[in-house]
Amino acid sequence: MCKNIIVGQSGGPTAVINGSLYGVVSEGLKHPDKIGHVYGMINGIEGFLHGHMMDIGALAATNELELIRTTPGAYLGSCRYKLPEDLSDPVYPQLFRIFEEQEIGYFFYIGGNDSMDTVSKLSRYAAQIESPIRFIGVPKTIDNDLVETDHTPGYGSAAKYVATTVREIAADATVYDNKQSVTIVEIMGRHAGWLAAASILARKYEGDNPVLIYLPEVAFDQEEFIQKVETALKDTPNLVVCISEGIRDKDGTFICEYSSEVGTDTFGHKMLTGSGKYLENLVKERLGIKVRSIELNVCQRCSCAHLSRVDLDESENAGIYAVLTALSGETGKMINFIRNKSVPYELTYGTADVNLICNQEKTIPLNWITNDGSDISSEFIDYVRPLTQGYVELPTKNGIPLFAYRK
Repeated sequence: MCKNIIVGQSGGPTAVINGSLYGVVSEGLKHPDKIGHVYGMINGIEGFLHGHMMDIGALAATNELELIRTTPGAYLGSCRYKLPEDLSDPVYPQLFRIFEEQEIGYFFYIGGNDSMDTVSKLSRYAAQIESPIRFIGVPKTIDNDLVETDHTPGYGSAAKYVATTVREIAADATVYDNKQSVTIVEIMGRHAGWLAAASILARKYEGDNPVLIYLPEVAFDQEEFIQKVETALKDTPNLVVCISEGIRDKDGTFICEYSSEVGTDTFGHKMLTGSGKYLENLVKERLGIKVRSIELNVCQRCSCAHLSRVDLDESENAGIYAVLTALSGETGKMINFIRNKSVPYELTYGTADVNLICNQEKTIPLNWITNDGSDISSEFIDYVRPLTQGYVELPTKNGIPLFAYRK
C-alpha cells in the first residue's frame, strides 16, 4: 500500500534549502509504487499542526518545481516552534492523528539543530506507540554547527557570500590611503565561528585584509584587541577586521553585552547584535581614528548572487538520499556528509543517529585558529574552499532571475 510523504522546512533560510526540498520531492515522485502524494507543510511543524499543507508534488506538472531548486529562502515557509520535551504532551497524539488522516508514511524535516530536535522527538514517540512512520532529518544551516557531518548544506554558499562581500568591503576601505581607518565586519555565529572564518578567503596575499579575524571559540581580550589594531595599522592603514557576533571574553560574557541588554529567542538562545558597534566605539575612543562597523545580518543567509554549485548539488543530493534512506526502512536519522578528501574534493553520503545530533554544536577545531586567537590557519582554508566552488546560472526572464513563489 502506498503511503504519502510530508516534507517541511524549519529555522533560518539559506540559499540552497529549496535545493533539498527539490531533492525530496523529485525523488519521491520517482517511486509511485511506494509513495502516493508528496505533501509540503506550510510553515513547518507549527503550520502543520494547524492543517496548513499543500500538494507540492503537483508542481512537477509545471515549471514551478524546477524553479524551486534555485530559489533562495524557504519555499514552504518556516517556523521556530519547539516541540515539548515531555513526550506525553497532548501535541504528540494530535500530530500523529493528522499523520494518520493524511496517510503519511514518510516525514522529512529540512533544518538545523533545533529541527533535528523535532525529528528526534517525533521518532522517539513513534517508537513508543509502534508507529511505522519513518522520520528523517535533512541538514541545513549556514552556521555549519551540526555534529556528525563534515559540513551542512547552506554553509558553502554563505561562506562564498561572506568572502566575496568582505573582499568588496576591503576594496572600498582602501580607496583613501592617506588616513588611517578601521572597518569592523560583524558576521553571524553565536557559538561557532565557521562563517566569520570564511572571510579569510577574501585575502589575495599574506597580510591582506581582513588582517584580524576573531571567533567565539577563543576568549576575546579587549586590551589585546586594541594593541593588535594599533600594530596592524602600521602596515595596513585601512584595516579590515572580521568578528563573529558571538565573541566573548574569558568569563563568557558576550562582547555585545557590554553595550546593551540582549533578549532570548523561543529556544532560549541569546539574540546577539551589536558586537561590531561596540568595538567601533571602543576603537574610536581609544585610538581616535576613523572607524565604521558593518553588520552583514540576514543578507549572508540566503543570497543567491554567489550561489555555490557544490553547495546546491549537495543540498539536492541530501534530499534525494533522505528519500532513499526512508524507503530502505531507516528512521530517526539525519543525512550526513562524509568527506573522503579535499584535493581533489570527494564526498559520500550517509546517515547518523539524530539523537546524537540535536542540541549539540560543532565548533571550529582550536588548531585551526592561531595561538593569539586573531587569525585562521591554512587547514581551515583547505576545508572550506571546495565548498564554495562553482557558479550556478539562474533561470531568467528579461535578465531578471526567476524564482518560485508559493501562492
